[in-house]
Amino acid sequence: MIVGIIPARYASTRFPGKALIDINGKSMIQRVYEQAALSKVLHNIYVATDDERIFKHVSAFGGNVLMTALEHPSGTDRCQDAIKQLGDEYKYIINIQGDEPFIHPNQIDELAAILKDNSVEIATQMIPVNHHTLLFDKGEVKIVLNDKSEALYFSRMVIPFIKGIKENEWHNYHTYYRHVGMYAYRRDILEKITQLPVSSLEKAESLEQLRWVENGFKIKCVITNYESHCIDTPEDIEKILKMVM
Repeated sequence: MIVGIIPARYASTRFPGKALIDINGKSMIQRVYEQAALSKVLHNIYVATDDERIFKHVSAFGGNVLMTALEHPSGTDRCQDAIKQLGDEYKYIINIQGDEPFIHPNQIDELAAILKDNSVEIATQMIPVNHHTLLFDKGEVKIVLNDKSEALYFSRMVIPFIKGIKENEWHNYHTYYRHVGMYAYRRDILEKITQLPVSSLEKAESLEQLRWVENGFKIKCVITNYESHCIDTPEDIEKILKMVM
């Protein structure tokens, strides 16, 4: 059984209350929920929030919602709080980003497909980089893989370095991938990774998944053809609407 959990907190640093902003007649969190509901593989969906306003709003449009603790530092921790409340019914959890109102349901199904392999601990998505501007954008997280498509490292810098080749041609000499941040966790692994202390690599890159890699957990990486369109600031709304509407 697979459950989709949408972490949604109110106190976003850059955009407080963004889960409740109106996007062409519907809140962002409702749009995420309704897109996720079109997935063919999720057995259920829940919003996991720390705020009474979000809780009431999701209940009002008929969505499933759970109240979680206020102090969780990440969406992963909020997913663990939610799954503890749900009991033992679900073996896998997919963490669906609450700030991607136009997520394609097929993207969720792509990630879920890898879970048929019971050995998978954690899975996430990636997309090939075909332009040097994206490759050298430090806002885009790059992934280094082993021969099993498991992550060796995530970095905001470009790895590997290609000696003797101009930087703007590197992508023509090596297949680079950038991270698309949706995660699937096996239930027992989610419990373990949320008990780990913050790691040195995580602090350095400000990437929580490095804590898991540093502690020996395997992250399977799956190619997706779907771009992620996150809303981080009010200005992003109009920009994304032009792309998808």
